[in-house]
Amino acid sequence: MGPALAAALIDEAFPSLAPARVEPLGAGWDNTAHRVNGDLVFRFPRRAVAAAPIRTEAGLLPALAPRLPLPVPVPRWVAAPGPRFPWPFAGYRMLAGAPAPGARLDGSGRAALAAPLGTFLRVLHAVPVEEARALGAPPDTLRRLDAAHRLPGLRERAAAAHALGLVDDPAGLIALAERAAAVAGPRPLAPVHGDLHASHLLVRDGALAGIIDWGDVHVGDPAGDLGIVLGFLPPPARPAFLAAYGPVEPDTWRLAGLKAVVHALALVMSARDAGDADVLREARASAAMLAREARAGA
Repeated sequence: MGPALAAALIDEAFPSLAPARVEPLGAGWDNTAHRVNGDLVFRFPRRAVAAAPIRTEAGLLPALAPRLPLPVPVPRWVAAPGPRFPWPFAGYRMLAGAPAPGARLDGSGRAALAAPLGTFLRVLHAVPVEEARALGAPPDTLRRLDAAHRLPGLRERAAAAHALGLVDDPAGLIALAERAAAVAGPRPLAPVHGDLHASHLLVRDGALAGIIDWGDVHVGDPAGDLGIVLGFLPPPARPAFLAAYGPVEPDTWRLAGLKAVVHALALVMSARDAGDADVLREARASAAMLAREARAGA
């Protein structure tokens, strides 16, 4: 999706924004993002599977946003599929701040984010499940925390990342992920962000300023969102997170470890391929932190 086509689609769907001034922001696995008229962000799906999350965000985030203690993107302009573009696309007011990897936070900088992150996730996870479902939050159809399903691919990815010199202790990462295999159901359910890692935390002047990229929001196991604690917050910062979030059971931490490893390995590979030095540095630091976590709990 180039800027010329994006501008034409926006002008056609939303005449009040015309003529749209479009600047490319970046492209991820599922969406292409453009800055529009200086202070808006429009996201366009890159493949069919990314269309449903646009609809989910449009139904869910306007209802959640007023209740959450940090800003989240709220779809204000939502376009239906048309003859020139086969999927819905959506626009949001741009939030203040920049993704955490670019902030190059040290331990004390990360610790400053622990309590507000804990408060945010406590409030999100307390939203009633039936209310979230009624607003369009889907179930977890991707088996995100199914260790038996995830581990074969993780072992392959860890070996590949090690061969490229991106992670130093692949065995430690896999050992941490394998602990999730001991967890048996049933598990609690809550509305969850679903893809929470450092790149989706906005930081401004050293403070947590917002949570972005809600394409994976769903009703699922809250352990998935807690992977951010193990992969981003250093151990001395975790008590502040727990004081704000509340107690976490050992099985939840085991599943959180699996999700943290999934993110770390996916991001080191994708950041290397994209040439994104900030995300690669953050993902490698996360992988090293998780390997230390595995050794500490051995």
